[in-house]
Amino acid sequence: MDDKPSPGPLSETSEFLFSFGVIADIQYADLEDGYNFQGNRRRYYRHSLLHLQGAIEHWNTEGSPPRCVLQLGDIIDGYNAQYKASEKSLELVMNTFQMLKVPVHHTWGNHEFYNFSRNYLTNSKLNTKFLEDQIVHHPETVPSENYYAYHFVPFPQFRFILLDAYDLSVLGVDQSSAKYQQCLKILKGHNPNSELNSPQGLSEPQFVQFNGGFSQEQLNWLNEVLTFSDTNQEKVVIVSHLPIYPEASDSVCLAWNYRDALAVIWSHRCVVCFFAGHTHDGGYSEDPFGSLLSILFARQNGSVASVRVSSRDILTCRFWITDPVLRTGHRMNAGGVNKPGQRLRGVRGVVESSRQTSFSLIWNFFFFFFFLPRRIYSCINHVT
Repeated sequence: MDDKPSPGPLSETSEFLFSFGVIADIQYADLEDGYNFQGNRRRYYRHSLLHLQGAIEHWNTEGSPPRCVLQLGDIIDGYNAQYKASEKSLELVMNTFQMLKVPVHHTWGNHEFYNFSRNYLTNSKLNTKFLEDQIVHHPETVPSENYYAYHFVPFPQFRFILLDAYDLSVLGVDQSSAKYQQCLKILKGHNPNSELNSPQGLSEPQFVQFNGGFSQEQLNWLNEVLTFSDTNQEKVVIVSHLPIYPEASDSVCLAWNYRDALAVIWSHRCVVCFFAGHTHDGGYSEDPFGSLLSILFARQNGSVASVRVSSRDILTCRFWITDPVLRTGHRMNAGGVNKPGQRLRGVRGVVESSRQTSFSLIWNFFFFFFFLPRRIYSCINHVT
């Protein structure tokens, strides 16, 4: 890409350690552009594959390659099931990922379950649990087979944890199973609407069918891993398809029991960052303790980020985002003029020249530079 804004130095007193890539809500389908259910947000189904290809090219040619890439779920769109194209579309996207020179870790979102059952996903290439790290003599840190979650170490003293946000869900589960009946009871206990995807009139609008939650078994396991990381002075990055911090997300898109997940995280000192997809609106917010900064950005069909980690307990995040309208650079400092809860849609930046592809489409790239304090909660926003 020509004319890229330079990320600049991390700081005079920080040292670059490693980087990792993030991409979410690709939602590929071999369809013309369309709109969401409400008809107010455009979706780029077929072109999302070009976004992915551009991201992979970017990661493969970086001077310091990322240690891994996190794929935050919704890899193909639910429309594929309607057209009986789920397996074909997934194969096409996974073949594209094979061009990536570093490992990719996949999480599962609601669109995975619109297309496939949980049993199918468990036996598919979207199950990357084989990349997990085994902590010797600590069996309590081994996840159960009852949910899709694991942890790994991409760099010394940094542990990444992938959570299963649909561990409690009515999606992708055999309707005759006890698990389905349990989850349906939870959902209907909070949502009396005949249309379970509707949050209308709900005091807790996250209790809709396209969301899910974390079982107590999974939260207990998370607590054990975080306890190990506290003891060993590790920094932890947590990944989930669903966001869990209400000040940084549309309340309709939160995990069912996000409070339970936050309670576990806030009982430990090691968590520095939380990434999620799923939502449409961008923003960020500090937590009540003033130590946790939550960031979202508002893009869809394959938003991309390269996250640079530096020393001195600072995370320096450089976001490289494919966007269909503008090519913009923006720098944001924690504790500066940015207000907690502010949306990132329409942030000021330096608008640069865009260029036209052979398909007469304008491709644009956002570069965000975030200089963040030690404890960061980062929730990447994308399409539900």
